[in-house]
Amino acid sequence: MAGLIIALACLFLGIFLRKFPNFPTNIASSWVQAYLINIVLPALALLYIPEIKLSWELLIPVSAAWLTFLLSWLLFGILGRKFNWGKNTTGCLIIVAGLANTSFLGFPVIEGLYGKEGLPTALLIDQGGSFLIVSSLSILVGSIYGNHSESLAKVPLKILKFPPFGFLVGTLLMSMFDLKTPEFLIPLLQLIGKTMPPMALLAIGLKFSLDRSSLASRFFWYGLGYRLILAPAVIWLIYRNLLPVDSLDLKVTVLESGMAPMITGSIVSIQFGLQPKLATLLSGLGMPISAVSLLIWYFLLG
Repeated sequence: MAGLIIALACLFLGIFLRKFPNFPTNIASSWVQAYLINIVLPALALLYIPEIKLSWELLIPVSAAWLTFLLSWLLFGILGRKFNWGKNTTGCLIIVAGLANTSFLGFPVIEGLYGKEGLPTALLIDQGGSFLIVSSLSILVGSIYGNHSESLAKVPLKILKFPPFGFLVGTLLMSMFDLKTPEFLIPLLQLIGKTMPPMALLAIGLKFSLDRSSLASRFFWYGLGYRLILAPAVIWLIYRNLLPVDSLDLKVTVLESGMAPMITGSIVSIQFGLQPKLATLLSGLGMPISAVSLLIWYFLLG
């Protein structure tokens, strides 16, 4: 609870600081984003990915995160091209709506509703799904749809140069060969990892601006509608045929698929210049709005 209070305080701190006319908002925002992308994400990769035991049993719950991201890419990619939304708007919706907040929001919600028994499945979905996607596919989408002058032939090089991706590949190899992160690094990595929620919300606060036109934007509601309603509905329709209907694994998988947009996904979207205002609104306002939809899903799942 203390961590949640600190994180929310950082959100309001960011909103408060941007009100000062002489405060270097853009510089501060860039520093926070650089810290999250270049330090926190690699630290979390070293902390968690080597601990994943790769097996076929993981694929069912973990695949839900990959499926909803790929579906987001397919859906918004087609709609964006058909209705000429622009590459920045399309890319923002693919990344931010395609990634659920499976850890910062997901862990406490799952533990509160189902107890600690639901956390192992939630942890798998986050580490094997959301975290891997934000370190790989989201970078690909950002490179394709973002503000860049290079040709698509140079996109692979841009991905390789993105620090979280290099650490992702390295830690996946560690997991495959059963190599553990050195014990002396664990306390430092845990300390850095704990700064993720407050720093991410500080970055959101520094970019956050709310007005009537923002709430009236159809893109905002398209993104939330996909993340909170369509994505969990698709997962429920498909995965009830793969998992027992009354199983805890199915319930956790559906609820994790219906969490608000992932804060880190918004940071990646902002990093690539993909509609920063829309990205911050989706992840910032998505959390309180998702409280209603998650309760509805909870009761529908029994």
